[in-house]
Amino acid sequence: MHEEFLCEVTAYGVCGGEYVGVPLGTYRAPSLPLALWWLRERATWIAERLDLRLGTTRVPAGALVPMPRDAPDVPGLLRAWRDSGAEQEQAAAALASGRLVRFIARDETTEYELLAESVDMIRIHRALGPPAG
Repeated sequence: MHEEFLCEVTAYGVCGGEYVGVPLGTYRAPSLPLALWWLRERATWIAERLDLRLGTTRVPAGALVPMPRDAPDVPGLLRAWRDSGAEQEQAAAALASGRLVRFIARDETTEYELLAESVDMIRIHRALGPPAG
């Protein structure tokens, strides 16, 4: 059983013609339950910031643009992942067995990645070095 996990949340998108990643947070979780809790909290945190309450949230002029009706509902996708018992069980099983967990929600401009991996597995990969090829 893996006991410590590195968790990361990153937003990816194009800025100035370059594809860039913006770290939104990292956490070194001392247990599997805390790793999953942190990922769920970060999913909530992103969803709440993307779902603006017009009239109660101050938004800079020009910050909002119309979205097509069929645009992905990133806040809804994040909340669905957070609230899915099956998804959480699957993530727990993967982490417990040493596999990386990665959830991505994206729309036309941005990709939000929630990621967790066993610290033991990170160390093993570093010790083995890059794959021969």
